[in-house]
Amino acid sequence: MNIVEKIKKAKDYILSLDSRKIDIAIILGTGLGSIVDDIKDKLVINYKNIPEFPVSTVAGHAGELIIGTISGKRVLAMNGRFHFYEGYPMEIVTFAVRVIKALGVGDIIITNAAGGMNPDFEAGDLMLIEDHINFMGTNPLIGKNYEKLGPRFPDMSSAYNRELITLAEKSAEELGYTIKKGVYTAVSGPNYETPAELKMLRLIGGDAVGMSTVPEVIVANHMSMRILGISCITDMAIADNLEPLDHRKVLETANKAKTKFISIVKSVIEKL
Repeated sequence: MNIVEKIKKAKDYILSLDSRKIDIAIILGTGLGSIVDDIKDKLVINYKNIPEFPVSTVAGHAGELIIGTISGKRVLAMNGRFHFYEGYPMEIVTFAVRVIKALGVGDIIITNAAGGMNPDFEAGDLMLIEDHINFMGTNPLIGKNYEKLGPRFPDMSSAYNRELITLAEKSAEELGYTIKKGVYTAVSGPNYETPAELKMLRLIGGDAVGMSTVPEVIVANHMSMRILGISCITDMAIADNLEPLDHRKVLETANKAKTKFISIVKSVIEKL
């Protein structure tokens, strides 16, 4: 069974449960799943019940696909994503994005928890992703290309939609929140970076570093989706002042930033 057939199988299962039009999708990063509490009239589908879907294995990722209403719009939320460091091939890491597009969704908000390398940032900030650097050592588009999904050589000059970035900036301003903008650098993980690695990543233009998002953005861009990327800066990854970090601290900081995150995302959805 090829990837196109697998996508159809998963899509058909989801449509058999709820066939109504979906306006926007959200991929929720580590510790950012609490926005699902604001979704009304929701259908919750465990990933393990969706044909061909993998399962989330990381703390802070519930492993549920949720369809419902928020800010007057129909949304699909992925409460938990799949990471390259879990041992999944890139085709699996990005499979859900393919299914989301097959469901007829054109706009997607992709979020993550990230380390802040820009000294102007601080833990708890939200950063709108303007661009990214793929330092994962691979690419989800390697291999056979299916023209039905997208072109062999997709353009990446505006992978993050300018209109959605402006919309998010306006939403933050109206709510009285300061929001940052910058370049997200993706590494494979699962270990956190060494001081020397952070110096290099900062030197080449990175403002934040994490272990996700870029594969999903590449695939969403391949299918001509509009993408808004948001990083929650959960720790400061400054090479010369690097403190020991563990996953628990990341979750704690993401939890503290959730009110700001939820408010901005809801406002963006309402404005679409």
